[in-house]
Amino acid sequence: VRLVESGGGLVQPGGSLGLSCAASGVNINLDTATLAWFRQAPLKEREGVAAIDREGNIKYAESVKGRFTVSRVNANNTLYLQMNNLNLEDTAMYYCAAGLSYFGRENYLRDFPYVFWGQGTQVTVSS
Repeated sequence: VRLVESGGGLVQPGGSLGLSCAASGVNINLDTATLAWFRQAPLKEREGVAAIDREGNIKYAESVKGRFTVSRVNANNTLYLQMNNLNLEDTAMYYCAAGLSYFGRENYLRDFPYVFWGQGTQVTVSS
């Protein structure tokens, strides 16, 4: 399974960006996977941002609630993250991830259940 993120860039505080993550691979079907976005800023640990399971249940990090929206389109194996009202603290490399086995909602924003990861796309918020 190959995950490829796109849509990162430079944006001013208060601006918006939309990220996409396209999955590809032999016989790939992520309909039943839990998909998530993580981010890692320089000198900081990677943190879970948003996750969406196969039933459409969603979990957000407290720091992005009300500003970020995660969605998925199973028909084209794509995960999205709409980011609004961005601030300086949102600057990071953003990664998408896919977890194929079942795991509880309490772990949706923890990285250990996810087995496939993209290479990341950089988001920089700066004036």
